[in-house]
Amino acid sequence: MAKHVLYVCKSCSFSLKERDYLGERGGKHLLDRVSDLAENWVLKSDFAIEELVCLSACKRPCAIALTGANKTSLMFGDLSPLDSADAILQLCDLYYTSTDGIIPRNERPEILQKSILARIPPSPR
Repeated sequence: MAKHVLYVCKSCSFSLKERDYLGERGGKHLLDRVSDLAENWVLKSDFAIEELVCLSACKRPCAIALTGANKTSLMFGDLSPLDSADAILQLCDLYYTSTDGIIPRNERPEILQKSILARIPPSPR
């Protein structure tokens, strides 16, 4: 069982102005793109990718969250469903190798440097 999880909100709009694009929600498009890229990902068996109905970031679509055992959870929004998938998997690589889940802003892929929505401390042991 994977100790790390990437959650992708499948209900997110493409943007604040467009709910759907070509009949598909932005979050679903992003989830499918990330899942496709993850087929050949070195961390495929160590990092689960899960869809969620809602991350409650509706004013900051598209949204994702990362969690890991004994690590700070991270949530990001304002992600383009068309060109964020590679950067998200790069972020997952960084998160996986971090000891505490904290990834300094300047070390994140550029598209994820300004889009953090929350840092949630790990549960007490």
